[in-house]
Amino acid sequence: MINHTELLQLLADTESDRVERTVSVKNMDKFSEAICAFSNDFPNSKQPGYLIIGAHDKTGDIADVSITDELLKDLASIRNNGQILPQPALTIQKFSFPEGDVAVVEVFPSPFPPVRFKGRVWIRSGPTKAVANEAEELRLSEKRTSNAKTFDVTPCPGSTIADLNMTLFLNTYLPGAIDQETLEKNHRDIKQQLASLRLYDITFDCPTYAGILLLGSAPRYYLPGAYIQYVRFAGVSLESPVLNQMEFSGDIISLMHQLDHFVRNNIEKRLVSVSTLREEVQVSYPDRAIRELLNNAVMHRNYESNAPVKFYEFDDRIEIANPGGLYGSARPDNFPNQNDYRNPVLAEALKILGYVNKFNRGIATAKAELVANGNPEPRFEYSMPLHFSVTIYKKRMGDLTGT
Repeated sequence: MINHTELLQLLADTESDRVERTVSVKNMDKFSEAICAFSNDFPNSKQPGYLIIGAHDKTGDIADVSITDELLKDLASIRNNGQILPQPALTIQKFSFPEGDVAVVEVFPSPFPPVRFKGRVWIRSGPTKAVANEAEELRLSEKRTSNAKTFDVTPCPGSTIADLNMTLFLNTYLPGAIDQETLEKNHRDIKQQLASLRLYDITFDCPTYAGILLLGSAPRYYLPGAYIQYVRFAGVSLESPVLNQMEFSGDIISLMHQLDHFVRNNIEKRLVSVSTLREEVQVSYPDRAIRELLNNAVMHRNYESNAPVKFYEFDDRIEIANPGGLYGSARPDNFPNQNDYRNPVLAEALKILGYVNKFNRGIATAKAELVANGNPEPRFEYSMPLHFSVTIYKKRMGDLTGT
């Protein structure tokens, strides 16, 4: 974080490509474009960029604007609202001077460019920002390759572009990831388009593991554990007879659609008669809570493991377990308030596809849905480094019948 002296120096340097000043306090799109551009760090300064709200752009003089708590909250929400992908890393400070207050958003370079805001790649070009052209975006992609650290962005040895469903990419994923104007100007070949979204590795000339998982015709050929195992037990233990079992597999786009349909139509619902003229449907488990927790398992699991995600339904509860414990900065002492991403490209994809509304909200949303439905508090198990599970308990029979 910077101090008052450093801030004054930044205000005075009106030609810096690491600083953007504005007197606007309501233009969230403008703020997001600036944050996106600083995240991309096109000049490769490897230093933070600064969005300064409350100062004149041309002179750097502090303006007399009101920096409210609401504005600071709105700025903080940019990190998690999913409009900038991959998720930016930033801090926010408020500074007070005799001339007035300013808000400073410090934005750190992303290790996984290109970063997009609403499907567009913004970069800094001297003291101004602009939408990146194809050559500039390619440079950012090359920089990302050298920084690749997570499993999902690494190349999948032995795979080829023939392993990917191009119809699914062109008709479903690409229009959600890139804005229409950019698509209309796009003259890159299909491999470069895939690479710009971290789904293909140009250097190794093969899909990344994220590409195989999202678009692969047979992901389990390369990743044997890439499926969800559902079992319905006729009892409360693993020794109980099995009533039904299924496997959900294939590309994640299709898999998530299968799961949505299955949860809506197959998880037990109970019809309760309220009067002779009206009936009300109450549910053992709220659909959305189950889907949020399954989304979480798909997003955060360790795909290097050969074990599947387990989705087990008992008479009294549902258990969802995935290989891979808490990751990165997420630890037992700060869960679920702190999040991190083992698979950042998959997390981005689930946001693009609409399965995630805001980052770091899945657990909270599931808990809220369970409380609203009258279910007991869910139980999380995350003390083991290679395993994560959640148990949600069935709404009690008396609550369902009103007795």
